[in-house]
Amino acid sequence: IETHGSLVLQFPVYWFNCPPLLKKWLDDVFAYGWAYGSGGGDKLKDRKTALAVTAGIKEEDYREEGKYRYTLEQLLTPFETTFLYCRANYRSFFAYYGKETKPGINDESASSDLETNVREYLNFIDSL
Repeated sequence: IETHGSLVLQFPVYWFNCPPLLKKWLDDVFAYGWAYGSGGGDKLKDRKTALAVTAGIKEEDYREEGKYRYTLEQLLTPFETTFLYCRANYRSFFAYYGKETKPGINDESASSDLETNVREYLNFIDSL
């Protein structure tokens, strides 16, 4: 992390959270004295940080009036708060929605959707 300018955590939304191994990694790496606190705890200070997630369900389900009653932004708030606690420069998140309803890229519309998403993701990364 220290040798790169930006930090983007990329993961699938798993039971409305990150996968357990990513949580363990965060617990192990974002430690007192390194990510925050005294004794050099400033390694994330002002570092551009962001999230890139794949969300299995459709975007419209991630609305307050949607099926699950919470936006993806609300569900990702603990990550934003963690970055802010470490005094990082949190830049938001990028999401690819509806993968469980788009089972493959064999048809032309799914392939086009994926290509569009790749371009949007690259633009997001470039804008950090």
